[in-house]
Amino acid sequence: MAGSPATPGSPAAGNPWLLAIRPKTLPAAVVPVLIGSAVAFSNGVFSALPALAALAGALFLQIGSNLANDVYDFKKGADTAERVGPTRVTQAGLLSAKQVLSGMWTVFALATLVGVYLVWVGGWPIVAIGLSSIVAAIAYTGGPFPLGYKGLGELFVFLFFGVIAVSGTYYVQAGALSPTAVLAGIPIGLLCANILVVNNVRDIETDRKAGKRTLAARFGRKFGVGMYLVFLTVSLGIPVGLAASGLYAPLATLLTAPVGFGLYQRLNAQSGPSLNAVLGATAQYELLYGLVFAASLATGR
Repeated sequence: MAGSPATPGSPAAGNPWLLAIRPKTLPAAVVPVLIGSAVAFSNGVFSALPALAALAGALFLQIGSNLANDVYDFKKGADTAERVGPTRVTQAGLLSAKQVLSGMWTVFALATLVGVYLVWVGGWPIVAIGLSSIVAAIAYTGGPFPLGYKGLGELFVFLFFGVIAVSGTYYVQAGALSPTAVLAGIPIGLLCANILVVNNVRDIETDRKAGKRTLAARFGRKFGVGMYLVFLTVSLGIPVGLAASGLYAPLATLLTAPVGFGLYQRLNAQSGPSLNAVLGATAQYELLYGLVFAASLATGR
């Protein structure tokens, strides 16, 4: 069972920190930086060092958020032996809560160090983005008002791994905001939110027992699956909107539609542990969409 303790000698037991950082989720941090940098390149303001720093910062924030989720979900009773998702190191006893919290604060400290450089490049607006990102990453499952437990998880992901991440990446390179960057952040945020949707649809029963009121737990499986379809459809509609404004190259992202709708069909038909594969494939789809979108934005002046 995915939530069961790992046995000695297993890959999980030998690599608990690798398991804790959840490498399959890291495209959620990489893709927004690619998109923001692609818009910067298209507008002739691309700058390599700020782009690389934004990438490092985004990865640290994603890893820190994963560690926070691991330990706080365990503390709040959402991760138990009944869990059907991938192993969580605190619940499985591979790392102690103290170790995971120490790792979380270390990673957020590294994100802050990167942020110092980005503030030097982009000014004080980056302070607001950086601090709010760290606070939101912790508050997603920790603190007195955990966002993920109040049905605000999808909104958090949409904003911080979509619109804010893409726009912020562009801003540290250009020193200004771009309407195209803001618009380009919408599909990325929605596709990242779909990763969370799959997670929450899979965990409806255990989340309800733990009092974790995600949108799927609150309104049911049908609502969660429908949300996935809406997010996917809107993400594919944004390039059509860009084409209406004269930017035609992003229409290439429509070539990924069969993959996306195939994943929707799998989500609609499957349940339980089989959704772990759909979860990973949804993250891979965001990366596929993001690569096509970034390439089309960079070459489609």
